[in-house]
Amino acid sequence: MSDQKVPSNDSQDSLDTPHYSVRPEAGLLEKAAAGGAFRAAVLGGNDGLVSNFSIVCGVAGGTNNPDIILLAGAAGLFAGAFSMAAGEYVSVRAYRDLAEFSIEKEHRAIKANPEQAKLRLYGIYRDKGLTEKEAQSIASRIIQNHEVALETITKEHLGFDANRLLSPWISATSSFAAFATGALFPLIPYIFRLGDQAFMVSGGLSGLALLTTGASLSHWSGKHPFYGGLRMLLIGISAATITFGIGNLVGIQIN
Repeated sequence: MSDQKVPSNDSQDSLDTPHYSVRPEAGLLEKAAAGGAFRAAVLGGNDGLVSNFSIVCGVAGGTNNPDIILLAGAAGLFAGAFSMAAGEYVSVRAYRDLAEFSIEKEHRAIKANPEQAKLRLYGIYRDKGLTEKEAQSIASRIIQNHEVALETITKEHLGFDANRLLSPWISATSSFAAFATGALFPLIPYIFRLGDQAFMVSGGLSGLALLTTGASLSHWSGKHPFYGGLRMLLIGISAATITFGIGNLVGIQIN
């Protein structure tokens, strides 16, 4: 065993340790992403902002009545938030059920036939470029602990990590809250009864929120904030402009 080229814990730590500083928010984002909160919040927030901004513009294109616009926007906020939360819960729950079923099935297979599991471990490490001797040595050691073997096979072979499965409740709650928050921006001027200025203020607030959201996402992903913000702003304005035109045509036909 002494002639195997398996790195010690110290050498492995030195390889895994990055030689650069990490932004403080990186760890928080990683934890949120592991629970599904970050993904759900990003999707929910963007959808809420763009969809309700489009709803407000569409209804405003067909009528000048602020009460009707507020009613339509409020309905869009709650309907969209509940829909997003329900969809997120169902999809994440289904994925988690599949992962748990696959992991339990693999667990039973390891207990019933450890030698077969050992061969799979051997194949995993051979595929990673280790020599036959190295792969055989590591597989022999891992299979001695069925829990470690299960974790390795499910992660490397099945693509599931039992310790990082998404939480359906966290994802659904994050999606609901994010959608509702994003959808609220276009409605603020109508809630405060700004009258004839409400539409312009709604567009300004929504545009600012789109710009800030896009810039923040680009910053967190290591890209230039300006282009991310501009891209998000153009997408939102395009959607709102199209729905405003459709609302205006429908409003003309009704009147």
